[in-house]
Amino acid sequence: MAVADAGPVPGSLLASLLSNETFRPAEPASLEETGLTPTFVETLICKYVLAVGSATGRRISEELCLPFRVLEGLLQALRTKQILVHTGSAALNDYNYTLTEQGRDRARNAMIACAYTGAAPVPLADYIVSVEAQTVRAEAPRREQLEKAFSDIHVEPELFDQLGPALNSGAGLFLYGAPGNGKTTLAKRMTACYGESIWLPRTIVEDGQLVKLFDAAFHEPVRTQEGSILKAADHDRRWVKIVRPTVIVGGELTMDALEIKHDPISNISEAPIQMKSNCGCLLIDDFGRQHIEPQQLLNRWIVPLENKVDYLTLANGKKIQVPFEQLVIFSTNLEPSDLTDDAFLRRIPYKIEVTDPSEKEFHLLFSIFARSFGCRYDAAAVDHLIQKHYRPNRRPFRRCQPRDLLQQVRNFCVYNDLPTEMRPEYFDRVVKSYFTVVAGK
Repeated sequence: MAVADAGPVPGSLLASLLSNETFRPAEPASLEETGLTPTFVETLICKYVLAVGSATGRRISEELCLPFRVLEGLLQALRTKQILVHTGSAALNDYNYTLTEQGRDRARNAMIACAYTGAAPVPLADYIVSVEAQTVRAEAPRREQLEKAFSDIHVEPELFDQLGPALNSGAGLFLYGAPGNGKTTLAKRMTACYGESIWLPRTIVEDGQLVKLFDAAFHEPVRTQEGSILKAADHDRRWVKIVRPTVIVGGELTMDALEIKHDPISNISEAPIQMKSNCGCLLIDDFGRQHIEPQQLLNRWIVPLENKVDYLTLANGKKIQVPFEQLVIFSTNLEPSDLTDDAFLRRIPYKIEVTDPSEKEFHLLFSIFARSFGCRYDAAAVDHLIQKHYRPNRRPFRRCQPRDLLQQVRNFCVYNDLPTEMRPEYFDRVVKSYFTVVAGK
C-alpha cells in the first residue's frame, strides 16, 4: 500500500499548533491533509466492506475515522471503477455500499498483503510533531502540582523535595531501596505532575508499513463527565485523547520489547514500549531482575537518553528516527552502582533512595489506611504489633505493611462476621501467615 511522502506538516496540523498552547489534531478538511494517498484509503475502504458485507458511507467514515466529506469522492471513484456498487439509499443523502466481484478480488488480495482494518493511520511525521509538542520536557511541575498528584499517599518532606527537581528535569531517575516501600506507587503518581492528557494516534504509517501505537493495556481514553469516551467534531478522529501514560514493565522485559514487533502473517507491526510511553513515564520495575542483563538494557538506551531520539527498524528494513520523550524511571531493590557503570549513571542524573519509614510514620500509615478500611485507628494496637512482632525479630518497617496487615484483619473479621477493628489479638492472628510468606524470605 502506498503512502504520501512525509513532506511538510499538513496545514491543519500546523494551524492547531500555532493557535493553541496545547496540541490538538485538527479534523482534516481534505484527503491531502490526512497525509495519505487515495489508493491507500481506497484499500482500507474495500477491506472494511469485505469484512462486513455492506455498509453506508457514513458507517465507513466512522470505521476509518475520517470525515465523510473526505471519503465521498473516493466512494464515487470506486463506483466508477466498478469496485463498489449501491445496494440502496440511506439517510442524510447517503447510500449502502457493497463490493462487486472485482472489488472482492481486490479486497482479498489487499487482506493477504496486509490484514489491517480500522482507523486510517497517521503519518510518522505528524506523530513526531505531536510528541515534540506534548513532551514532558515542555512541562515544569511546581510544588502545588506535586502535592496534588501525591495527595492520596503519604510522602516524607525530604523525599518530596528530592522528587520535585527530578520531575522538572525530565531526564530520568533511579528509585532504589528495600522492597515494599512504595517505589512503584511513587512512580505512578509522577506522571500526573506533567498534565492530565495527551493526543495519541491509533496507528502510524511510514513507507507503507503500519505500526499500531494505541494499546489499551497502557492507554486510557479520556472520558466525559457522563462517562463516554471524548467525542468532538473539531479533532481528527484518527487520534485518541488519553490520560498521560505510565507504562510499567517488570521482570518480563526482554530486548524484543524495545523494538518494533512485526507479525509476518497479518503484516502489521506494533510499537515498542518506549514509543507507547512517549509524553509520559516509563517505569522499569524491579530493575536488575529481568531475563536480560542490566548492562544490555542500559547500553541499548545510552544514545536515546542522551539525544532524546531512538532508531528503530521497520519490517521492510528501513531505519526510522522516533522521539524518545518520556521520564524513564528505574525502580530497583539494589544499589544503582551495583547494576551499571559511571558512564550510564551520569545520564540518569537523579538517584533517590526510598528509605524505610520511621516508627512515627509507621503509625501515621496505619491511621491513614484505617480510614480506608472503615475502622478506628488504635495506637495501642499498633504499639503491641511493634513490640511483639517487630522489635524481637529486628524486623524492618515497610510502607506496604500497614495496608497489607489491615487487609488481612478485615478479611478475618468479614469471614467471622465481626466488626473490623484494630485489636492486638487480630494482629497476632494475621501476622503469622503474612510474615511467614513475605518478610521471612
